[in-house]
Amino acid sequence: MREILYAEALVEGLRELLEADERVHLMGQYFLGLTSHRELMADVRDSFPGRVYYPPIAELGYVGAAIGAAIAGLRPIVDIATASFIFQAFPQIVNEAANIHYMTGGQTKVPVIFHFNHGIRGGGAAQHSHSPQAMLWNTPGLEIMAPSSPYDVKGLLKTAAESDNPTAFVDHTRLFDVIGPVPEDDYMIPFGQADIKRGGKDITLLASSFMVQRALSAAETLAEQGIDAEVVDPRTLVPLDEDTILESVAKTHYLVIVDECHRRCGVGAEFAALVVEKAFSDLRAPIVRVSTEDVPVPFSQTLERYIEPTEDKVIQAVLRVLS
Repeated sequence: MREILYAEALVEGLRELLEADERVHLMGQYFLGLTSHRELMADVRDSFPGRVYYPPIAELGYVGAAIGAAIAGLRPIVDIATASFIFQAFPQIVNEAANIHYMTGGQTKVPVIFHFNHGIRGGGAAQHSHSPQAMLWNTPGLEIMAPSSPYDVKGLLKTAAESDNPTAFVDHTRLFDVIGPVPEDDYMIPFGQADIKRGGKDITLLASSFMVQRALSAAETLAEQGIDAEVVDPRTLVPLDEDTILESVAKTHYLVIVDECHRRCGVGAEFAALVVEKAFSDLRAPIVRVSTEDVPVPFSQTLERYIEPTEDKVIQAVLRVLS
C-alpha cells in the first residue's frame, strides 16, 4: 500500500486504463479541474497524443460524439468539468445514452463514462456549483459512482471502464487533496458495494462523495464527546447497496444523512425514503438531513458556508437526534 493523493489515484487509474485497452479514449481537457493538480495530466496527454482530445466548449456536441464513439466500439471517458455544464448535455446523457440499450432491445451498448466535479468549491456561484446527481439518479439506465477516497476512485473507475453501461462519475475538487492508501497491484471495486468508512454503535452518518469526508471529521469530534458514530459510504448510487445501509441503521437505531445536493428531492431524500420504507421500526428518532439549502449557491464564500452542509451542522444534527 502507498499513501497517495486522490488526484494522483485518479490520474493513475486513467493512465492504466489507456495502457490496458486501446479502445479507451479521453475527451476533455480538465479531469482535475483548474486546480493546482491539473499538471498531473500532462504526462498522460504526452504519452497518448492520439487518444486524448480537446473538444471545443460545446458539451452537447462532444458528449454526443462520445456516445456515438461508444456505440461504434470505443470506450470514451468524457470530462464535462464543472458539473453545472452537464445541463448543456442533458439531452444526450439522459435522453440518449441512458435509453439506447433499452430502446434497442439490448442490441446496442453505450460504454461511456461522464466525469464531472460537483458541489460547492469556493466562489463558484450559482452557475458553477450544482450537484446534479439526484437528477441523474432519476434517470433509469445510468450507473452512478461517487467515490470519496483515493482507494475508491481508482477501484471504481476500473469497474466503470469495463461496464457496458453509461456511467456518471460524480467527483469533487475538494477531494483531490485527500490522502489515503492505494494498492500497488491492480484492483477493482464492484458497483453496489457500500463501505463502512468508520465503525460505530451510537448513530449512523450516511453520506456520499465529499460529504463522506465531512462526516468522518464530524465523527472524530463526536468521539471526543463520547458519541460513537458509524460512517456509511454507498460509493455507488446506481446500483445502491441497500443492505449495508439498513444493517447499519438496525444496529445504531439513529440516522443523520449528509448530502451536498439541495434538500428537496436530493440524494439525501432518497436515502431517507429508503430507510423509512424498509427500516422504520429500527428507528428510535426521526431521520435528520443535513444538506444544501434550497437557494442558488451564492458567490460569497461566507454565504456559501451558511447554506452548505458543514461539519458543525452535522455535529449539531447528531446531538439533536440523540437528545
